[in-house]
Amino acid sequence: MSKSVEFYLSKGFDPKMASYFALGRKKLLSAMPNKNFTLTITFENDEKRIFDVKPYIKENTIFEQLADFDNFKRVYIDDSNNVCWDKNPEIDSEIEWNNKIDLSSAAIAVSL
Repeated sequence: MSKSVEFYLSKGFDPKMASYFALGRKKLLSAMPNKNFTLTITFENDEKRIFDVKPYIKENTIFEQLADFDNFKRVYIDDSNNVCWDKNPEIDSEIEWNNKIDLSSAAIAVSL
């Protein structure tokens, strides 16, 4: 059962995040890479939004390797409804959990 915006505000959520959670989480269907290091995100209600990944791609962070577009374009939605990339595409991230770079669907939906 969904809780109200007021409930989430009382727990310290900011208004945008409180609204998102009060309406229920949106399921991500796809994430398509764009050449400018943004993703076109499609939600289950056919809504499409652009998510800018550039602010995350910084030296000495887990996202650093996404600066190579060949790595960036390997984006996918995992079984937990997160936007993901495999650090090494030859390793199954379902078996080696530390092979995965991910952004939660809630963080993406709230920032859009």
